[in-house]
Amino acid sequence: MGLNTYERKNVDYFIGTEIEHTAMRGQRTLFIVGPKPPEEIKKIAKKLGFNHIYLGASQSFNPETPEDWKQWSDVITPLLKDDYWVTLDFDVKYADNFHEEGWCEYHNFIPMISVKLPYIKLFNYHATLKIDDKTWGATNTGVWCHSLHELQSKNSYIDWKDYHSDSPLDIQP
Repeated sequence: MGLNTYERKNVDYFIGTEIEHTAMRGQRTLFIVGPKPPEEIKKIAKKLGFNHIYLGASQSFNPETPEDWKQWSDVITPLLKDDYWVTLDFDVKYADNFHEEGWCEYHNFIPMISVKLPYIKLFNYHATLKIDDKTWGATNTGVWCHSLHELQSKNSYIDWKDYHSDSPLDIQP
């Protein structure tokens, strides 16, 4: 029995197979909504045999203050140090401050950069997605431009119905 949109936002943990195109595609995954105590996460992961933990599920990574960033760091860093594979789903708006945490230095960290682009099918054939910098020449060596039409290939597409095999996890650590 899959989770609907309401349930995804109102559970703390759910389980499923990673279907998104990452290094952990096809792996049994523990999905977590919001920051949770790392010891609790590790107990559940160990009890159920999970090696991949997906944080920020249901668009729940929303740090606004330095304390919020510290709270997330206090969850993510111990999991990485204990050699769990950790995916963090975060909005592109956090990219500017993201690298200060040092998570990308871990081989087992997967940054899932979420770029919201509503009504993508309404753009015409010539639409181009530009991966840019903060300003001209600030941090990148240049820009990358991709045809939006070509980015919408069958190989990278995941239908919403494919997410319905996830199940809420009702377990105590």
